[in-house]
Amino acid sequence: MDSGRMEVITHAHTVVIKVGTNVLTDPSGHLDRQRIQSLTGQLHRARIAGRNVVLVTSGAIGAGVGKLGLGRRPSDLPHLQACAAVGQSALIQLYQEGLAPYGVHTAQILLTASDFDNRARYLNVRNTILTLFEYQALPIINENDTVSVAEIKFGDNDHLAAMVTNLLRAPLLVLLTDVDGLYSDDPRKVPEAKLLSTVHNIDESITRMAGSSRSLLGTGGMRSKLRAARLATAAGESVIMANGALDGILDRVFSGEPVGTLFLPHGQDVPSWKRWVGYTARPLGKVVVDAGARRAVVEQGRSLLPVGVQVVEGDFRKGDVVSVCDETGQEIARGMSNYSSTEADRIRGQSSEQILASLGTVAYPELIHRDNLVVIGTA
Repeated sequence: MDSGRMEVITHAHTVVIKVGTNVLTDPSGHLDRQRIQSLTGQLHRARIAGRNVVLVTSGAIGAGVGKLGLGRRPSDLPHLQACAAVGQSALIQLYQEGLAPYGVHTAQILLTASDFDNRARYLNVRNTILTLFEYQALPIINENDTVSVAEIKFGDNDHLAAMVTNLLRAPLLVLLTDVDGLYSDDPRKVPEAKLLSTVHNIDESITRMAGSSRSLLGTGGMRSKLRAARLATAAGESVIMANGALDGILDRVFSGEPVGTLFLPHGQDVPSWKRWVGYTARPLGKVVVDAGARRAVVEQGRSLLPVGVQVVEGDFRKGDVVSVCDETGQEIARGMSNYSSTEADRIRGQSSEQILASLGTVAYPELIHRDNLVVIGTA
């Protein structure tokens, strides 16, 4: 037994488990009742071991495809939304049926990206989930695919699960997918590819191992799972990616068996406030900074001053989250701006003395104060 993996499991007092469409459905898109029954039993055993468990589930659109007899996932938005509306009720009903013998209530939470962008709604989601833990109910989260647009077209539940992990500061995210974990190469094309048991840092060498495969029913692929794992591990949490089709996979994960791939934290534990600023809220603008400002922000932990800003892009207001990029276009940080985009563009490249001379006042010496700034590691 891997002692490092067992330590991760032991300290996982709160766990977010994400299960993909291909784990829950057969190739025709119908929900696999037997697998969901097995999954709910394992969720219950994880709970009675003393863990708070949140399930992030895909499968609504895939279930709708099956119930409507379509055979394959539609490509246009209205039909995707219709499939989600038909499939979501069937999906949650099967979870409730599977958990009912254990006396566990399910709590459906449907979210969109805007729920995470708005600080008040973000905190409301967190408070609701924590209260559900008090009631011993199981929160079951999915994207609200019937109303969201960009989420269906570009998003996936891997990213949602990582954001929920950061929202709750959950020590462990488990990604259940249709592969055994991360391989050194695509095992379908390279038979000698090896399964990686542990990944210490998701750098460029790791991201190159991800193929570009995408299933017929799901929206994600290995790249999306690595992005989700990186989002969680950068904030100080661990991630395990494993094959959800294997019998008793969650039981095996929580017993410390070396199944799947364990991604270890490669960042310090990030406070809740900075998790929202740096890893959750979508930036509404971008500023490009010079080499001196990059050093000050990344290496010295200092605030971003207007004098180091070269370019201002987007339309943002004071207090909005903006992306900070270096001269190569690489994102190095995110933070809450003290100025609107119009104001920021007027004072970029200027010292406090120059701003005072031209405007007659300096509302804030910093464009982004270090207390509202999160440095983001890059791969």
